[in-house]
Amino acid sequence: MSTNKNIALYVIVKQKLREAIKEGLYQEQLPTEDELCKIYNVSRTTIRQALQQLELEGRINKIQGKGTFISTSKSGIVHHMIAPIVSFSDHMQELGRRSETRILEATVVPAGPPFQQHLEIPELSPVTKLVRLRLADDQPVAYEITYLPWSLAPGLSNEKQIGSLFKLLQEKYGHRIDRSLDTLEPVIADDEVAQLLNIDPGSPSIHIQTVSYLQDNTPIEYSESIFRTNVSRFIIERRYDQM
Repeated sequence: MSTNKNIALYVIVKQKLREAIKEGLYQEQLPTEDELCKIYNVSRTTIRQALQQLELEGRINKIQGKGTFISTSKSGIVHHMIAPIVSFSDHMQELGRRSETRILEATVVPAGPPFQQHLEIPELSPVTKLVRLRLADDQPVAYEITYLPWSLAPGLSNEKQIGSLFKLLQEKYGHRIDRSLDTLEPVIADDEVAQLLNIDPGSPSIHIQTVSYLQDNTPIEYSESIFRTNVSRFIIERRYDQM
């Protein structure tokens, strides 16, 4: 496949797949990943990245064990934002805030939905579960539940102080996070989360679902975070390619 050196290969594949879906080349189900590799003459990693982007756009649905299907109904409007990966502690430091992360739970649990599918691991395989409360200047900011395959970071649940999880994964386990996909949507805080975040139950909040990947496209982290909206804002910076 001929490529523009300024555009990532998976983006080009995604665009071609999107055009094929729009033109009706694929009716209900996409070819398998192996078949797509042959069609577009690219690696499985590139195909998976392209499919992940199409799934985020609501154009396809991946069903484990069955395949990838074209969405038949209109999904919500999806907005993409691109930003460098920065840890919570580093971000707070940049803002001149004092950060703190309280570990509420650190255990090993069997893999199950919904995180099992995102981590692409067998059902019931061991997974490290971290439940943390993020604070800035002693004020709760976010409640976060994180799941990681135990095999990629054995013993992580025994850590007393984690600080930056991504930094620990790199320095202790040799895993460098290459990219993360975040999905944001408004939610209402339930009683448990509201109490931890020091807000009223039913307060509007922001839910962020994150899947982080290594360079070879292996999922290493799945997390769900609830942010207080009265202390947090999310700014989207858009850069336009030259027309």
